Amino acid sequence: MSNRCDRLRGALLRGTAGTAILLTSLAAGAAIAQTAPAPAAGESTAAEAQTDIVVTGSRIDKAGFDAPTPTTVVGEADLRIGARPSIAQALNDLPQFRATQTPTSTVANTNSSSSAMDLRGLGVTRTLTLLNNRRFTGSADLNTIPQNMLKRVEVVTGGASAAWGSGAVGGVVNLILDDKLQGLTVGAQNGISSRGDGHRYSFNGSFGTSFAGGRGHFMIGGEYQQDMGIFNRFSRPNVGSTDLFSPVGGANGHKLILSRDVFYANYGTNGLITSAGALKGQTFNADGSLRPFQFGQVGVGGTTMVGGEGVSSNSEHTLTNPYQRYNNYARVSYEVGQANFWADATFSRIWAKYPFYAETGSYALKATNPYVQQALGAAATDITVGRVFEDYGMRTFGFSRRNIEGAIGVDGTIGDGKWKYSAYYAHGELRNAQSYDNQITGANLKNALDAVRDGSGNIVCRDALTNPNTACRPLNILGAGRADPAAVRYVFGNQASVVYTTKLDTTGFSLRGDAFNTWAGPVSVAVGGEARWESITTNSLDPTSAAGGFSRFNFSPLNGGFNVQEGFGEVAIPLLDQPFSKLDINGAARYSHYSTSGGIWSWKVGATDRIFDNLLLRFSRSRDIRSGSLTELYTTVATSFFSVAENGNTYTVTRYAGGNPRLRPEIGSTLTLGAVFTPTAIRGLNLSVDYYKIDIQDAIVSLGAQDIITSCGLGNNAACAQIERDANGAPTTIRSTYINLAQYKTRGLDMEASYVLPMNRISSLPGSLRFRVLATYVPKVEINNGVAVIQRAGDVGDGVSFGTPKWRGTGSISYSNSDFSIDARVRYVGGGVYDHTLDLANNKINSRTYFDLGGQATIGGLTWFASVNNLFDRKPPLTTYGSIFYDSIGRYINVGAKVHF
Repeated sequence: MSNRCDRLRGALLRGTAGTAILLTSLAAGAAIAQTAPAPAAGESTAAEAQTDIVVTGSRIDKAGFDAPTPTTVVGEADLRIGARPSIAQALNDLPQFRATQTPTSTVANTNSSSSAMDLRGLGVTRTLTLLNNRRFTGSADLNTIPQNMLKRVEVVTGGASAAWGSGAVGGVVNLILDDKLQGLTVGAQNGISSRGDGHRYSFNGSFGTSFAGGRGHFMIGGEYQQDMGIFNRFSRPNVGSTDLFSPVGGANGHKLILSRDVFYANYGTNGLITSAGALKGQTFNADGSLRPFQFGQVGVGGTTMVGGEGVSSNSEHTLTNPYQRYNNYARVSYEVGQANFWADATFSRIWAKYPFYAETGSYALKATNPYVQQALGAAATDITVGRVFEDYGMRTFGFSRRNIEGAIGVDGTIGDGKWKYSAYYAHGELRNAQSYDNQITGANLKNALDAVRDGSGNIVCRDALTNPNTACRPLNILGAGRADPAAVRYVFGNQASVVYTTKLDTTGFSLRGDAFNTWAGPVSVAVGGEARWESITTNSLDPTSAAGGFSRFNFSPLNGGFNVQEGFGEVAIPLLDQPFSKLDINGAARYSHYSTSGGIWSWKVGATDRIFDNLLLRFSRSRDIRSGSLTELYTTVATSFFSVAENGNTYTVTRYAGGNPRLRPEIGSTLTLGAVFTPTAIRGLNLSVDYYKIDIQDAIVSLGAQDIITSCGLGNNAACAQIERDANGAPTTIRSTYINLAQYKTRGLDMEASYVLPMNRISSLPGSLRFRVLATYVPKVEINNGVAVIQRAGDVGDGVSFGTPKWRGTGSISYSNSDFSIDARVRYVGGGVYDHTLDLANNKINSRTYFDLGGQATIGGLTWFASVNNLFDRKPPLTTYGSIFYDSIGRYINVGAKVHF
């Protein structure tokens, strides 16, 4: 053991050099640690022979039961392909998911660097994520679960509220941990992009053992990971300072064009004079002297330009967020008679602090201001100055999210084992601390810009003339870095900060078994009840935010809670059991009573027919529900910034979102029709296709800034009322409270093909070949806002609410034996348009195909692995902040090793 650990430690210390050596030795590298593929039909592994693995996607856990709702199983091998840094990001490679929240999509907000699941692109709140069949506080960020302890992930890709509860409108993601873990496994990996940035490294370990003659079992594991992030957006094509631009006279007959190098035309890093008069268009040098500003091509409205010496907020954002995180999980179980008592605990933390972007604004200075007089001399006059405050540091965002949870439970059988029961109680707390440093305090800036000379000729704040004890210090914004540090501290020194604590208590029980027999077999039932209590409390809030005193971001209190009690039942009735047909029907119902909105029913009916053991036909119809989340119900103010287009002009607006305690539960109607073909003549081949149709009434949404502008233009007076405008009619602020939207509809097809070929069928080589292809086609994503119907299928630009590619797919080929494996994967993302509602000259976005390679080899007891994602460095399409559907990082290399004792 000691020699193995020494070899592992030495290899990891060799870092980048080891990367090149390992990639060469694996013949171009390949994706992380593949385990043996699933056996073909009629073949089984030793482990599978010892225990039944029941995968149903329903409450009925009878072996051999075919659920009518489609369920995709993602095993350890699939999760490891590509060496993704979290479970969620590994699942996002599947075409059914939308990468709504990742470290590349969440910039500086509550969910920064989080990874949550979004099935069908319906939003993360409509995907119910479970841990071992129960809700948990870490479901909003799967960084909380050690990936090395997972056995598999079951993805129910249809409505499942009747079986699992609120939130399962899009489906269910059920994380199943390996509760039979044995031995000690230690591993580490190191990743970096081909451009030398985005460095990421991690360490992980797990240990499991049995005791008391096998009646007891204990397991513990954890991970640590640090991601350095990517700060330089210009290091990647098409994501630097790209933005919507309105050229004077249009572009090829269109009002807008998506253009690179879109900068502020009304702000300068040293101060740009924008007021009318002879000095308009003059900017200040670093020393405060004047010169003409170098304008690029100025657009309609005069606020943006292409080229020139400007800057933009887009170019200042991170491409990927840096963070550090660790997580731990422990579980102990003990059998007493026919009951297995268990307890588990989870602790995780993720934190970071990084620059966001610089403060900007337009500020009126009087001719009597001594700094104006110094800079302009005899030409001193009242001026308005547009300023980017890069010289006083970027606004900095920090967060620390700590999650702790514990649960106890019992699973057992009654009598002869035909009836099973489960019961549990869990309590979890998520503490979320956030901060914004280096923000402007509005009142302080106003005072600091109102500079005068006192009786002694000193430059002071006007306030000092009557209040000699004032904290105000005059601020010089003409030039770069010329201000008194005391003045900078006075204006930028206050910190916006808040701490929220979210609590979740859940309890539940279920009873499953065969009630009686019919001519076709036993009738299986599952009944049970659940209850939960959710709350959020503001533990602390800085006084400036409480008074709304910061110029941009003011944290707000968030306090509230609700509880729900539920009862459910499910039944599976066999109608026919013949060699040519095995026909079952299935039904489920759940009654939920919410303290906020009262009682509501959800239900599901379905049927399956297995024909000659070769073809399975399945159908399900369900009524699914989702109640408002704590954020949707109780958020006071959430602030963000967007570029919007209206009547051929582009504007930067501030968007304020807020909660609504009067929200009604949304109701989803889901239909699935599918077939699974597993021909006995071709062992190991599986083919499936499923059609889904989801309609949501009273959908709970906070519309995006552009969607509100578009809806207003289409005549929606309610949307127009959410827009605040300046004296010229330009939109400046959008208030987007959570509301029950009229209707949301989506349609699609899921397709899957897999084949496992043992090599001994065709050669003398050991091991197996494994082929798997998954694809999703989405022809319809329709939003009805009460005035107009907007189709979003094929809209793939960033900032488009519910935008979805029509086609997504992944395909992989893997070879593995006991000591070696290699795999290749193709990821396809369909193209479309940036936003079909915009009059955009270059609206079209082409599809992207990405290639990943990976492999592993066991040498001297150590398993070495490597991967290359986006092998050919396929560049992303031209978008503003970066579309969530396409790879913005480029070629990325991972290497690592693990050892098992």
